[in-house]
Parts: sequence; structure tokens; C-alpha cells
Amino acid sequence: MEHITLLLAIVIVTALVFDFTNGFHDTANAMATTISTGALKPKTAVAMSAALNLVGAFLSVEVAKTISGGIIDEKGIRTEVIFAALVGAILWNLLTWLLGLPSSSSHALFGGLIGAAVMSAGWSSVNGSTVVTKVLLPAVAAPVVAGIAAMLATRLTYRINRNTDEKATAKGYRAGQIASAGLVSLAHGTNDAQKTMGIITLALVTAGVLHPGANPPLWVIVSAGLAIAMGTYLGGWRIIRTLGKGLTELRPPQGFAAQTGAATVILASSHIGFSLSTTQVCSGSVMGAGLGRKGGVVRWSTASRMAVAWILTLPAAGLVGAGAEFLTQQGTWGIAAVAVLLIAGSGTIWKLSRREPVDAHNVTADEAPAAEPAGVITTAIAAVTPPPTGLAVASTELRATIQAPAPVDPPTPAAV
Repeated sequence: MEHITLLLAIVIVTALVFDFTNGFHDTANAMATTISTGALKPKTAVAMSAALNLVGAFLSVEVAKTISGGIIDEKGIRTEVIFAALVGAILWNLLTWLLGLPSSSSHALFGGLIGAAVMSAGWSSVNGSTVVTKVLLPAVAAPVVAGIAAMLATRLTYRINRNTDEKATAKGYRAGQIASAGLVSLAHGTNDAQKTMGIITLALVTAGVLHPGANPPLWVIVSAGLAIAMGTYLGGWRIIRTLGKGLTELRPPQGFAAQTGAATVILASSHIGFSLSTTQVCSGSVMGAGLGRKGGVVRWSTASRMAVAWILTLPAAGLVGAGAEFLTQQGTWGIAAVAVLLIAGSGTIWKLSRREPVDAHNVTADEAPAAEPAGVITTAIAAVTPPPTGLAVASTELRATIQAPAPVDPPTPAAV
């Protein structure tokens, strides 16, 4: 019994560590566009997001119930399985953070959980219908819906204000951005903080502390909310730079449209219990807003790298979770080995990140987007740039005339 209690405590701490990484990994979802357009200073933005993430954690438990009693069958699942799943999710979160890719923390958690459960009890331990209807289908539909909504909202916004000066309305849109960013942060708390609540509740069920189907206890809700808020305040600056500056150049009206569309989709999914990837929703909204402005360009090379990370998240985290579960099956030394590998891997990734640090001071720097290779669509748009106007042509010809050497007259007979 003592061993089980100690293992359960380790699992709970590891779950809160994952929640912490989820916070700084997903800060960009709410605040990248707000920071990139200058609506809020970086430190102010992440502090506001952290506070609202904490509030959102108390608003619902529907997503937590989906994870604790929907993804896998609790019967026959050992507490070690939860530990192995969290190891896979944490390492994938840290790796994609190092690369500056806004991948899905949610899918990293699901992948780790599915991989560890399959290694422990076979494919029958996974509820395939729940995975398809509440994980895979929303993963495909949500970013598309959010992107289309943001694109239409952006076009409508520019159409309404087509006869006004954009600089004159920028201040109002920045204020709207702050409000919509707060709504996204609140929505993020209602969705992502609950995933850790569900994992801890699942661990308590497997250890016999709670009965199957129980709601998360109050201390679980509080601790999960605090962990994700602390991670959010730390700020995942690498991903903020990618989403705010590396994917497209956003103006205040676009930022407002992107965040409003994302918040609507996330809140709706939380209400019906869909464990949505807020990263995919917000990324889709940013791309939609980028395409919604006439002349706006999305850096498709960056978008394609993000898409590859999205596709790899579930299987990659699943493989790591399965490998970690294989080690935990070997007994106490296997559990200790998994813990050592987790600490060593996390430390290595952290040291690598210090070679080119990104923080609040350089998160809005333009060097990263400028270095991004142009995608196919970007190149095509650049190829059809209108030719210079007549004034520009005349100016060029005049400059060439001035710079050309003056002709030398032949000597006259008198001079000879």
C-alpha cells in the first residue's frame, strides 16, 4: 500500500508538471496576436492570460470527465500507465517548444495515454468511438471552422471600414483584441486545465481512491488551475514568436477577428465536452485572418511545418508513452529509469534552448519571419506584383540620364 501511495504521489506531481508545460506551450494561443500587433506589452499579456486561465479552470468539468472516463477503460489500467503517458506528453511538449512549433498539448496527452494503455492492456483498453468522435473529428474540423470564421470576420471588418482610415480605427481594434484575448484565455482554462484534472482523477480511480465516474475533487481543480496559470505566466516565447510573427503579419482588425473566432469555437467545444486542441483552433484562426485581408499572405512553409507536427503528435507521444510503460512493467527499477529519462531529457532540451534564447525582449523581433523561406503561394503572389507606375519609370530614366557620362564634342578647327 505504501508503494502505491508513493507512486500515486509521483503521478500527481508529474501530471502537474505536464499542466505547467501545457501553460507555457499554449500561451501563444491567447496572446501571440495581441503581442504582435502591440495591443499589450508581452509581460502584461502573459500575466493577464495566466489569471484568466486560473478562473476558467473552475467553470466546467465536462472535458475532465471525458478524459477520466472516456478515452480508455479504467478497468485493469495500473497507475504506472498514467505515469508513462505523462512522460510521453511532457517530452513531446518540450521538443516542439524548442522548435517553436505550436503543436497540440492535448493530442500529446492523448497519444501518450493511448500508447501506454495499449502497451499495458492491448487495444481493447482504448475506447475507439470516443477517440474518433471527441478527439480526431474535432481535430480536423475545429481549425477549419475557426479559420473560415476568422477569414469571413476579417473580410467583413475591412468591408465595413473600407471608407475609414485604418490608423484611426486601430486603437479601437486593439482594445477589442485585449477583450477577445481575455476570452481566449478564459476558454483555454475551461478546456486545457481540465485535461490535467481528468488525468489526476483517472490516476485516483486506478489507485482505488475514487470510484469510476467520479468528478474531480476540489483540490485537483485548484492545483491544476494554479499549475497551468504559472506555466502561462512563464510565457512560451518561442511559440509566441512563431504564431504572432512567423505565420503571417497581422494588423489589429485581423487580430481581433482571429481571437474572437477562436474563443467562440473553444467555448462551444468545452460546453459539449469535446477535448479540443486550442493550439490548432488558434492557429487556424490566425491563418484565416491572414487570408481575409486583401494582400495578406500566409507563410505556408511555416504552416506546413506546423501541420507535420500536428500529424506526428499523437503517434510520437504514443510511442514514447508505450516505451515508458514497457519499462515500468519491469518493476521499481523500471519506474526509476523512466523518471531519470524524463529528467535527463527535459534538462537536455532546456540546455539546447539556451543557445538561442527567446524572451519578452526579442519575441516581436522581425528577424525570424524574414529568415522564413517563402512558400509556393507567397512566391506566386510576389510574381504578379504590379509593374512600376509611369512616374516611377520616368524617375528611373531621369536617374540613368544624370548618371550617364556627358558626350564629348570633337575639337573645332580653331582649337586645332
